[in-house]
Amino acid sequence: MRTKLQLAALMALAAGAVSGVGAAPAQETFAGRTQNPWFPLVPGTRFVYQGMKDGEAARDVVTVTHRTKVIEGVRCTVVHDELYLAGRLAERTDDWYARKPDGSVWYFGEATAELDRRGRVTTTEGSWQAGADGALAGVYMPARPKVGLTFRQEYWRGHAEDHFRVVSLDATVKVPYTSSQHGLLTTEWSPLEPGVVDHKLYVRGVGLVKEETVKGGQERVELVSVRRG
Repeated sequence: MRTKLQLAALMALAAGAVSGVGAAPAQETFAGRTQNPWFPLVPGTRFVYQGMKDGEAARDVVTVTHRTKVIEGVRCTVVHDELYLAGRLAERTDDWYARKPDGSVWYFGEATAELDRRGRVTTTEGSWQAGADGALAGVYMPARPKVGLTFRQEYWRGHAEDHFRVVSLDATVKVPYTSSQHGLLTTEWSPLEPGVVDHKLYVRGVGLVKEETVKGGQERVELVSVRRG
């Protein structure tokens, strides 16, 4: 008969096989300075995306800030995101990322708010932080993506449960800012929204260049400019 310790170990292994991650690794493993070429986090870089969301013109401005936030003893980079719909600020978010020495990028949560036409906050649903209320950090971008690998990006039960799978390392992509025949294509989904599937395309040395909802929604944005420094 298996001991309780053996059973616990087997359950942990099974959870890791399904999700791609378990609990966040110890804080001392997050001392890396190696940039992930598929998702570089260079402070001062500003990305601008344009497209459509739910029938409205969308402009998404994403800035890798010089600010940091310590979460569970890990110093995370703060990435600020402002989404404009039909010219008005509709959503603002601070995302928190940290890198391991191998270059893999982990996601430690977000503080997000949706705004009405007067600039008042209508909801902060979707906000979460690793270590609070059972929430766990997840892998946002592996150091060496391989086709077929699946990861859990985030976990706060009932609120944040995004997953993604690496679909291709040779995807053709062309957006206003750049083009490539060797793009990284991922498919992203959440058990909280079973009818929604997103595709994301990344270009090595740049990062995310295109995001599109391919099932269950109407959203498509493409990278139009990058400003560094």
